[in-house]
Amino acid sequence: MRKKVLFIDSVHPVLFERLKNVGYNCIHAEDKNLDFIFDESSTVFGLVIRSRFYLDEEFLARFKNLRFIARAGSGLENIDQDYCLQNNIALFNSPEGNRNAVAEHALGLLLGIMNNIYIANNEIKEGFWNRESNRGEELKGKTVGIIGFGHNGRAFAEKLLAFGVSILAYDKYAAVPTENGIVNATLEMIYNQADVVSLHLPLTDETHYYADDAFFSQFSKPIYFINISRGKIVETSALVRAIQSRKIKASGLDVLEFEAQSFESLFNKEIPTPLLFLMNAPNVILTPHIAGWTQESNFLLSDVLADKILSYEFE
Repeated sequence: MRKKVLFIDSVHPVLFERLKNVGYNCIHAEDKNLDFIFDESSTVFGLVIRSRFYLDEEFLARFKNLRFIARAGSGLENIDQDYCLQNNIALFNSPEGNRNAVAEHALGLLLGIMNNIYIANNEIKEGFWNRESNRGEELKGKTVGIIGFGHNGRAFAEKLLAFGVSILAYDKYAAVPTENGIVNATLEMIYNQADVVSLHLPLTDETHYYADDAFFSQFSKPIYFINISRGKIVETSALVRAIQSRKIKASGLDVLEFEAQSFESLFNKEIPTPLLFLMNAPNVILTPHIAGWTQESNFLLSDVLADKILSYEFE
């Protein structure tokens, strides 16, 4: 019997085709409800997902023959990783597929807030030609603190090096390569020296509300602040207070604390007060969780997953 792979979320078709071409029985279930998915569960060998469902123990226990889960993207916070480890279920993700896209987006946000591009654009469209008030700052000579130095943090550092910055990189769990002028830094060094801070962390119990009042209070000078990782890493009310107190000069955010699990909308319920502040703050640029969402990365995220699945030796 061919191994059944259930696609329960939308991904680029290259993954479906590559698995199908080597004999997997691939089934589209992107628009199917849980009843359909659970009816198929007893014979499913693999699941393909982005973020449509939370795959907790109750969900996964129905899949008695499940051998792998492929998550198109980097974060695995919507999957019970302990259950998978205990039950010999291989987990595949694809941060390599959108690392460049995320880095380019982070750079765009940073250049946008440092040069008042968003503010100036809106003013001109409203008929105001304000040059002096929109005088920007250059990246050259600045110190950039990168917190989290996995695929996305490294890719961002690679982009920044061309701008003549000093890079202080901190990662609690991975070694930071001290090459091309990148410094393996402590948090204290970032607190004391950084002009720019960018977060590149996974969402875990440890990183939930990582950037809170205590975090922002540590910086010795006002900073530009970027978050393109996960929204709940930043306590929004604390970020608002840091902007109001001018601890933060400006901020670029691709992710927000109030996103739904599917990332699809913030506006199906009452808008929280801290979010309203960010939406109306001229020195804040917001994008709808699209840093890794380019035409190119859409293909690469699935192509990388296909490489990993097809090269894995299942017992």
